[in-house]
Amino acid sequence: MSQTTAPPARPRPAPQDLGPGPDLRALAARHGLTESAARPPLPAYLRGLHSRRHFVTAFATAKLTSQYSKAKLGQLWQIMTPLLNATVYYFIFGVLLNTRDGVPDFVPFLVTGVFIWSFTAGTVTAGTRAVSGNIGLVRALHFPRASLPLAFALQQLQQLLFSLGALAVIMVVFEQYPRPAWLLAVPALALQTVFNTGLAMIFARLTAATPDIAQLMPFLLRTWMYASGVMWSLDTVFKNQNVPELVRVALECNPAAVYIDLMRFALIDSFTAGQLPPHVWLVATGWAVLVGAGGFLFFWQAEEKYGRG
Repeated sequence: MSQTTAPPARPRPAPQDLGPGPDLRALAARHGLTESAARPPLPAYLRGLHSRRHFVTAFATAKLTSQYSKAKLGQLWQIMTPLLNATVYYFIFGVLLNTRDGVPDFVPFLVTGVFIWSFTAGTVTAGTRAVSGNIGLVRALHFPRASLPLAFALQQLQQLLFSLGALAVIMVVFEQYPRPAWLLAVPALALQTVFNTGLAMIFARLTAATPDIAQLMPFLLRTWMYASGVMWSLDTVFKNQNVPELVRVALECNPAAVYIDLMRFALIDSFTAGQLPPHVWLVATGWAVLVGAGGFLFFWQAEEKYGRG
């Protein structure tokens, strides 16, 4: 039999012999395409967030509704959780450690502190998982990533509004009746909400890059709570203890303590009767602007990094 021999294959031209390829960037720009992971300019980013405000609201409401969906008492836990915390703190700190001594209206004092502190602590905790806990959504869809910490902060605000109904009932039970000073709670909560949202964005970016930070948060938050006068009066501590001036100033300017004091001043007669130092509102506004705006910019600067790696 004769054996046929295939003709030798012709050598493929080297890449440089194919001629210059198209400029892909210029081609994409000519057809209106942009890099999906690129960080947009700040004005465009803000417009994108505004256009997705309905998504933020719906996402927050869905998270709030599903939070206790498997519990038999359902949404009642939104009110019962801070109330049970306040009850535990009352017996441990108010009764056993007697921190109620020298604090008028101790129960309204304690419950207000627990509710307002829970708002901040819950927002920070939710912020740590805003990006890392929704990584599938981040990788699948293109949207301003700040929508996630914003939605989680809104969820915590909605939960606080539920709790404020119970707080109002407790105030009336302990003879703290509605009066014009209660209106001061509105700007106080507005400032705290801006502060909390900025803090959520800071920790959302940090934990997206370093997930171990989420494991440290319970310890950091517990330490912060003890330094914020939730269960005791910082003024009483200052009177009974020889506190260095620098420590005193740091505790007085502690943002959590400032927002708690503003709410106590608005809601509790024995606080409203006194004179609130003029610097408190200034400090509260300063923390809201600094952390709110700074946290947003800090989060935006890493926009193109979320969901990668």
